[in-house]
Amino acid sequence: MSVAEKNEKKSGGLGETVSVIVQALLLALVIRTFLFQPFSIPSGSMRPTLLEGDYLFVTKWAYGYSRHSLPFSPDIFSGRIWGSAPERGDVVVFKFPPNPSLDYIKRIVGLPGDRVQMKGGQLFINGAGVPREKVGQIDNPDITEVNRPVDVYRETLPNGVSYDTLDLSPNGIGDDTREFVVPAGHYFAMGDNRDNSSDSRFTVGFVPEENLVGRANIIFFSIADGASPLELWKWPSSLRLSRLFTVVR
Repeated sequence: MSVAEKNEKKSGGLGETVSVIVQALLLALVIRTFLFQPFSIPSGSMRPTLLEGDYLFVTKWAYGYSRHSLPFSPDIFSGRIWGSAPERGDVVVFKFPPNPSLDYIKRIVGLPGDRVQMKGGQLFINGAGVPREKVGQIDNPDITEVNRPVDVYRETLPNGVSYDTLDLSPNGIGDDTREFVVPAGHYFAMGDNRDNSSDSRFTVGFVPEENLVGRANIIFFSIADGASPLELWKWPSSLRLSRLFTVVR
């Protein structure tokens, strides 16, 4: 084989490698934009449903697509394409309205036109109290983030969706609020960790429909103690096996 042929073969091999890498990146971009986006839980606002160290897939097509479905949220169009409304009780990822560069994850409790209020720690929607039943206590700092037993209440929304909430303090700052009237095209979102959640009661405010990124779908990995998934030597003690591949409800 001549030198020219060898160089041509090397050049062809390099070109094929670059082509494969580019195709793989484009495929990953399409999947992330239109199908699934991985998301890690950065705070304890959704405890006990979601814990810090949970890694989950967000279903991007659940509510259609907005500019926030794309990387870096380019301002190339407004509104939603093929949009569908979230249901009450959905756990959603959305762009923080005051700073859309930040992702938040909360539960949708109020729909457009709803009147939402907290009174004595109970959620009221359109003047009716949402059933709230104490189901026990959790005495596990990995779940509650505190070294004491914490009361757990199960709420059941008007559409039948049930989930557990933590009550860290019986007289928390968010236990009694004014009545919020959700504007058209917006949603009211709250964390399940009611006394440790920045949500629509506070700085988040109403969540515009355009800011919805997707619905939380399934936890594919979970690790405790602030460990990184790349720290394989910590897996034996920190990996939460019981949470792997569990559906978010």
